[in-house]
Amino acid sequence: MRRSTALTGVTVLSTLMLAACSGGPNASSDGAGAGSATPATGGTVRILATADFSHLDPGLGWDGGVNNFYRLIYRGLTTFGAGPGVKGTKVVPDLATDLGTPSDNAKTWTYHLKDGLKFQDGSPIDSKSVKFGVERAWDPEMGGSPYPKQLIDAPDDYKGPYQSGDLDSIETPDAKTVVFHLKKSFPDFPSALTMPNFTPFPKGTGAAHAFDTKPIASGPYKVASRTQGSSLKLVRNPQWKASTDKIRTAKPDAFEWTFGLDGATIDERMLAGQGTDSDAIAGTIQAATLSRVQTPQLKARTLSGLQGCTTYLGMNTTRAHLSDLKVRQAIAYAIDKNSVVAALGGKRLAGKGTAIQPPQMLGRTEYDAYPYSKARAKKLLATAGLSDGFSLTLDVRPVGKQQAIAVAIQEALKPLNIKVKINNIDTSTFYEVIGTTSKQHDLALTGWCPDWPSGATFLPPLFDGRNITPTANTNVAQIDNTAINERIDAIAAMEDVNAANKAYGELDKQIMAQAPIVPLAYEKVITVTGTNIAGAYLSDAYSGGIDLVSVGLKAPGK
Repeated sequence: MRRSTALTGVTVLSTLMLAACSGGPNASSDGAGAGSATPATGGTVRILATADFSHLDPGLGWDGGVNNFYRLIYRGLTTFGAGPGVKGTKVVPDLATDLGTPSDNAKTWTYHLKDGLKFQDGSPIDSKSVKFGVERAWDPEMGGSPYPKQLIDAPDDYKGPYQSGDLDSIETPDAKTVVFHLKKSFPDFPSALTMPNFTPFPKGTGAAHAFDTKPIASGPYKVASRTQGSSLKLVRNPQWKASTDKIRTAKPDAFEWTFGLDGATIDERMLAGQGTDSDAIAGTIQAATLSRVQTPQLKARTLSGLQGCTTYLGMNTTRAHLSDLKVRQAIAYAIDKNSVVAALGGKRLAGKGTAIQPPQMLGRTEYDAYPYSKARAKKLLATAGLSDGFSLTLDVRPVGKQQAIAVAIQEALKPLNIKVKINNIDTSTFYEVIGTTSKQHDLALTGWCPDWPSGATFLPPLFDGRNITPTANTNVAQIDNTAINERIDAIAAMEDVNAANKAYGELDKQIMAQAPIVPLAYEKVITVTGTNIAGAYLSDAYSGGIDLVSVGLKAPGK
């Protein structure tokens, strides 16, 4: 699911609009200078951000920006590789010796831990701490990714280790072996283990959101200080051993975030690069700044690439008029994606949405089911007997880009005599509102980012009708189509992950035949790094943000 940091209103190194997330080889650099140098050891990397992280507890946070941050202080059994493009989306062992051994038709997975693993307090990272960390996902106070509860077998009344004790379906036959028993076959389980709420912790710790203020680190850094909404500093974790970790280079001595800055202010500071800002990185630049990064000096410090997410218009299929397929198809034809791209700042900041899945997805097929056609739209509405039009309410956040897109949609539907009322919902409650079926209106301007580059993390969460829930609902179209549901089950049962990804590409088309959403755009990231930054590249696994595990300084102390 992984909404982006901007979608949830907390951004750091993901983009200012959508976050999350995974993908393939489409990240690129306008200038090699930002990432060409190898970082030296030492110094402090500084990050300028508009807002704080959602949560420091990996059992609660789950978005592109915070997941990127988590890798500095936490480790899991598996993680994504380090490197631009495909290399950064490849799942690799982390605390585990390998990607696991499946048995019982991939319903059972066995993992063995490396030697010499410790938490920041010096206690061992053993099988019981892995088991406990995963069990936390069932606690009613937790949030985070749905994968532990979706995949691992558990009694219906299990409420996590604090209330219910041990979960029998996660076995620890010895201190270095963990065995997971799943509900059903899931050949891509190593990918699911990259999610933050599979993070191990010492047994019995972390109740009552304790990790949001005092995390227990297993990665190369630990929290030294934090003023929520203002600043955060990480320093080295002396219990971490580089010999056990092939992913994190841990070159800087420290990382320091400054939160609460205006986007335009960040741009000015990054372009100027004065003082300690030469050691800084930030999120994507504002559209108004784009014309100023054309000089050779700034191009050499600029990284750009796809964000890996899809911005889309969700249409509530249970509402009057939108329950009619012809009406939804008419709306899809009526929206000119070029106007949406313009609202997002132009082609350098966004590409037209066509398929549901963004371009980086494995197995994705490029197609456009509803190319812009006002004539087709009017004909479909006439066939539906609605040429005289009607009114719809569009739920949107009061954020610049979102407002611009909302107006573009409003204008696009005027020729169809469809009056769109823009309903602004505060960013802090937006997803709670559109995820509550009783509060959701006709249309919602939203987005989705995959947790890894597979349709399994994109299409089922958005379109499996059996997953519609009264609250925290991700199927904002509220589509419950038997053929789609059955095809989701058939693909999930495939043992060949590559074949499954290809099948998801075809399912994308099958879903769009029902027009539950309008894919609007694939947003891009353009970010400027400090002159002293080295090892920077955009990560397809973390919403197109700079991968924190590899970044460092050219000359510490300069």
